[in-house]
Amino acid sequence: MNTAINSGHLVFLLNGAMWTLVLSLLAFAGGGLGGFVVALGRTSPIKVLRILSSAYVQLIQGTPLLVILFLTFFGLPTLGFSITPLFAAALSLTIYVSAYLGEIWRGCIESVPKAQWEAAECLALSRVQRMFKVILPQAVRIATPPTVGFSVQIIKNTSLASVVGFVELARAGQLINNSIFEPFAIYMIVALLYFCLCFPVSALSKRLERTGAARLRTLKAASA
Repeated sequence: MNTAINSGHLVFLLNGAMWTLVLSLLAFAGGGLGGFVVALGRTSPIKVLRILSSAYVQLIQGTPLLVILFLTFFGLPTLGFSITPLFAAALSLTIYVSAYLGEIWRGCIESVPKAQWEAAECLALSRVQRMFKVILPQAVRIATPPTVGFSVQIIKNTSLASVVGFVELARAGQLINNSIFEPFAIYMIVALLYFCLCFPVSALSKRLERTGAARLRTLKAASA
């Protein structure tokens, strides 16, 4: 048995890191679309939409991501659907992310000063026009820092996809360790690669948070 980490192992780990990034992007794209629908539902004047979107958020936030992965990967085939580990992981993360992004964005929409709604109403704009032309452009600036910050959680949560056999970074490390049994060295490299993926995003989030806070103070001062 080869007990030394070689270049082939490093390439395998880098390939796993690439699939971690791909899965993160798929989850963010799908979760972003779902989260936008959830946020609009949570702030809708229609009571039924508010109730349904609120129930979805509470259900998903109260369910571990691991359970969602099991339900998707093992549950859908029992209903006649043939799915791959990548599809199961991407779908599960999309469901999970959409609930959290929807709630983040709901809070950002509601944080836009009430005076902005009133000013838009004075211009005789419909609710849809007020939302898309006045409120959402301001909410996007407020939402950018927490959204970028949450993307770090998405990257780290992709490690759970290993339980359904998807070979991302954590699973790649596990497979190599099973062959050469060098857990400390291997998982140190895995941790370093996760750090390399997450740190730039985390640093960007902190920078955007500072600029976003300044913009929000300016916006509230202008609305006062």
